[in-house]
Amino acid sequence: MNTILFRKYVPFVALLGLGLTACQPDLEDDFKASAGTADFSRYIAVGNSLTAGYSDNGLYLEGQQSSYPNLLAMQFKQVGGGDFVQPLFKAANGSGYLTITGFNADGTPQINPEAKDNNGTYVAPGQFATGRAYTAAGVPLLERYGATDNQNLGVPGIRIADITTASYGRLTGTSNPLTFNSYFERLLPSATDTRSYLDYVKSQVSAVNPTFFTNWLGNNDVLGFASTGGTGAPLTAVPEFTTKYGQMLDALTTGGAKGLVATIPNVTNVPLFTTVPTAAVIAQVSATPIPPALVPVIANLLKLPAGSPLPSGTRFGLYIRTGAGTNREATANDLLLLPARGVINTPSTTSPFPNGIGLVIPNADAPTTAALAASANALASSLVLDAAETKAVVDRTTELNNVIMTAAKAKNLAVFDANAYFTSIARTGVITNGINNTAAFVSGNLFSLDGVHPTPRGYALVANEMIKVINATYGASVPQLNAAAYRGVEFP
Repeated sequence: MNTILFRKYVPFVALLGLGLTACQPDLEDDFKASAGTADFSRYIAVGNSLTAGYSDNGLYLEGQQSSYPNLLAMQFKQVGGGDFVQPLFKAANGSGYLTITGFNADGTPQINPEAKDNNGTYVAPGQFATGRAYTAAGVPLLERYGATDNQNLGVPGIRIADITTASYGRLTGTSNPLTFNSYFERLLPSATDTRSYLDYVKSQVSAVNPTFFTNWLGNNDVLGFASTGGTGAPLTAVPEFTTKYGQMLDALTTGGAKGLVATIPNVTNVPLFTTVPTAAVIAQVSATPIPPALVPVIANLLKLPAGSPLPSGTRFGLYIRTGAGTNREATANDLLLLPARGVINTPSTTSPFPNGIGLVIPNADAPTTAALAASANALASSLVLDAAETKAVVDRTTELNNVIMTAAKAKNLAVFDANAYFTSIARTGVITNGINNTAAFVSGNLFSLDGVHPTPRGYALVANEMIKVINATYGASVPQLNAAAYRGVEFP
């Protein structure tokens, strides 16, 4: 309806005395909610931490309630959607989460890496799973959900590569992070359940008989590698991803359900990788004068005669250890991970140089340059995604997204291009009800304190973007959320 045109002529018609009031539509409420060709009566959500509602480096009650599947289900109810059951924690703290506990003198937030907020009292994370044990790696087992009616099947940390792993939710003496997931374990009804995630999804599909689904799996197939500086799980190979992604879509569509899938965002755009500005750190380190007291130490390190001056131009440099296992001076194309800012230039117990620091002699020959790199106290590989690793992550993201797009097209599914959306967020941010939100860490309000997962407002915006795609694909008119009503980063 052309509302503007209609409003223009209504006063004139009224002056003519025509009795149109009784049959006149509500000019302020001409949006007609509709499911279109979709059926939202039974909805199921498959995915990883983003689907579960993970935020602030934890899964807790508020995050679960703000998960995009729960927000979608709320909106679906306005067009015939049914109830949506989530595996909510009984205690608000869930697995625990990060909080801002104060501010440093320079105004940067103090984010407590271990303490968990429990109604204002900080307690140890083990208290969040009363009666449960710790794994050998120190990961607490979580409070079991205990029911089988779950419709939010999101499992933090899971990769497409993991979905056919048997006993992925069963703790054994040989379990490790690649074969056991405590978040999946809490969804299973018993400690002896050996089902894979794919088999679990098939069971829930059989029980719920969904008419609509969302599937946002795949992020961890690149994030697991990227977030550990290439030292964690490897990038999932394209053939393996193709096969297993297809198996998941077959399971979800077996009963004829329609649905939406989402692509993998370029994870190097999120605050975990963008908050510590490599170029600025390099410039700061390079410009730092060498203290006179350190000159003899360096001269001895360079095997110079006693009392000799340092070679002209000798300066400090920021060094990293690459994924290939070599030390080199950092460049602006290397991405320093967020935890690196608490490590760079801190004292070392094993090197005369602070962490991440070494020496650079301009125009030195290759053997000297190599010797300086070897002597440097290079930043650990786990704290930096070097340029080659960054390219590998971006390239593999593109390849896996092509798989997702092709698979979705073959089954006529809606596609939320999360990669394009989060790329636009990284460039320009987004305004909601006059509030500007950006991808900046803490101040941007879209990403939580772990620098990867959204805040409740970020999840609300994701849900709205999904609704746009659902409406366009299925001719529906699912109303959107007021994203500004959901909080961003919470301050003390």
